[in-house]
Amino acid sequence: MPICLIGASFTTESPMEYSLICQNFYAISFIPVRNKLFVICIMLSLWVYMLYYCVGYCSSVPSFIIDSPGGKVDNAEMHHRMQPRIQNRVQTDSEGLDPLIKTFSRDLLNNENEIDSRADDWDEMKGEQRSLEDIAMSGFLNGSETKKLPQAIIIGVKKGGTRALLEFLRVHPDIRAVGAEPHFFDRNYDKGLEWYRDLMPKTVEGQITMEKTPSYFVTREVPARIHAMSSDTKLIVVVRDPVTRAISDYTQTRSKKPDIPSFESLTFRNRSAGLIDTSWSAVQIGMYARHLERWLAHFPAGQLLFVSGERLISDPAGEMAHVQDFLGLRRVVTDEHFHFNPAKGFPCLKRPESNSKPHCLGKTKGRTHPNIDPEVVQSLRDFYKPFNKKFYRMTGHDFGWD
Repeated sequence: MPICLIGASFTTESPMEYSLICQNFYAISFIPVRNKLFVICIMLSLWVYMLYYCVGYCSSVPSFIIDSPGGKVDNAEMHHRMQPRIQNRVQTDSEGLDPLIKTFSRDLLNNENEIDSRADDWDEMKGEQRSLEDIAMSGFLNGSETKKLPQAIIIGVKKGGTRALLEFLRVHPDIRAVGAEPHFFDRNYDKGLEWYRDLMPKTVEGQITMEKTPSYFVTREVPARIHAMSSDTKLIVVVRDPVTRAISDYTQTRSKKPDIPSFESLTFRNRSAGLIDTSWSAVQIGMYARHLERWLAHFPAGQLLFVSGERLISDPAGEMAHVQDFLGLRRVVTDEHFHFNPAKGFPCLKRPESNSKPHCLGKTKGRTHPNIDPEVVQSLRDFYKPFNKKFYRMTGHDFGWD
């Protein structure tokens, strides 16, 4: 509290003695009583005024309590912290996070195919989270963020490398993509385009909105539905040796349902006659040429890009260069972004400017395939050969599977 020195008097006991009166009665005994009373009244008035002033001043100064070593929190802040509504606000903020920040953790649909999609999350997400927060702040500052329908879609194929491609693309600052598979055009079409748009992340001017649902490629109704949304949509298909893809598909299913029949028994309708069961989805998906015909009935070949799943592993930067060119983007994702993990057999992402640990795909990627009877494998190769030849002609590219 401020200290006010009102007056002083000198005595033999002390050189100077502070008092509330300028002079004691002994020192001013020669002054008439009337003058003394006048001075006393003035001093008392000053004393009362100063007391009132000091009380008001001290009440306006915030008192402090210790919050942490080296830091203090004032009463107003503590009162703010203690309000019950804080607990509710934290919960509400968490539930209402902008899809921009929640892109890599949102469970859009509760179905068995999503189990594998959710398990495909990166082992480490901190680097991407920081990148998303930077984008969010940029959009907040310029106030131009909006949700758009996707301009590009990864439409297939299952177990071809679609998850890897999506995560590689999300490194690009001009791409914003939904992490989980929306399955709008094959399972949720009745919910309407506004429902679909609401699933998309917010983007700023110049960014491309994307999603990936591998089952689109093999679903009959999807080409017409996407065309009805936008005939300019760019379509990306990640393809892989159909025999290897079928075995990988089976391996994934067996990891969830260990009691399923063997791969060999599911492959054939009649093994002794060598008849392949084309009704089995693991076999049917690999008949790429048959599925592609439906897409070419609605979209020109120039709007479809076919990415090699094998090259996406052996030369990820090379395949990413083609994808970025196809999307009309500058080549930002390059060799510097990849680190091959020999234990997993897949390339992992890394930040070129950082020494942090590379981000690798989850445990569901790189499963060990079961040993398949070589005769069954050869039968499948013979079965797929005419489909592959036709697919090569349709796409203008020999993927070298035969």
